[in-house]
Amino acid sequence: MAERSRIDRLDQAIEALLARSAAPPSVDSEIEPLVTLAAGLRHLPRTGFRAALKSDLTRRAPVTMTTPAKDYRRPGLRTLTPYLVVTGAARLIDFFKAAFGAEEMLRVPRPDGSIMHAEVQIGDSRVELADASERYGSIAVEIHLYVPDADAAYQRAIAAGAASLYAPMDQEYGDREAGVKDPAGNHWYLATHRLAPGRYAPAGLHDVTPCLHARGAEQLLEFLKQAFLAEEFEIYRNPEGAIVHGKVRVGDSMLEIAEAHGQWGPMPGNLHLYVPDADSIYRRALAAGATSTVEPSDTDYGDRFSGVVDAVGNRWYIATHLR
Repeated sequence: MAERSRIDRLDQAIEALLARSAAPPSVDSEIEPLVTLAAGLRHLPRTGFRAALKSDLTRRAPVTMTTPAKDYRRPGLRTLTPYLVVTGAARLIDFFKAAFGAEEMLRVPRPDGSIMHAEVQIGDSRVELADASERYGSIAVEIHLYVPDADAAYQRAIAAGAASLYAPMDQEYGDREAGVKDPAGNHWYLATHRLAPGRYAPAGLHDVTPCLHARGAEQLLEFLKQAFLAEEFEIYRNPEGAIVHGKVRVGDSMLEIAEAHGQWGPMPGNLHLYVPDADSIYRRALAAGATSTVEPSDTDYGDRFSGVVDAVGNRWYIATHLR
């Protein structure tokens, strides 16, 4: 009852306060702090004013304040994703599972049973692939794959049907590295980085990084910067000025490039490139010297899609996800 009495006294004091325009009424010490607080708040805007203000601010606020920016990439994909166009895509998926512990994420068959499009997850990265067609012929590409144990990955790959390019060895740049050729002819450089405790990949790299060996790597570098707004991350040149190894950042991804030489001849790549505006990047690529293969158009799977081939033969599939 004592609690009820305090509440009743507080109600009476606040009613008296609202009826006055001066200081709060005289009250007992038990409820005086609450009445003083109420006195300080009584001149704040009324409920109706606050509601109207909120409505007005919401109406005037930019959309970006209330609606998160839509991702321009399909779920699971980064800015750059290697796209393998091969003969025998189903067999290659089985190889990836046995050799690299890949998880099949998507398979879209053609009426004849071949694979029109598939995706596998390898480590923290996605790789896309499809069977070759009249429009898109098969092409062997290069991929740098960082793994916790390069020796074990090399042995699994050989057991799964890969051919050895070179056995595991320690490299001067801190990697334990091996090379294999998968059943479709793609080159995989399997590596474990040893200079960063707790990490098996160097800073800035994901598990899967596409590589491009080109005759004219310097020309390729300039194209990447002009067409795709790429940023130089690390570029190493020999005394003659040729790029012996380079890393460039494109969006949230890294791309490795080098001048083709000796047994490491040119291997043009297939790369899926997601960008905020496929039309503008397509135009930038053409202005930088690329040749169009597909003009920008909307697809039935929700992408705005276009295609180009750069001056050294790499295929770029430029896309913006629309839904």
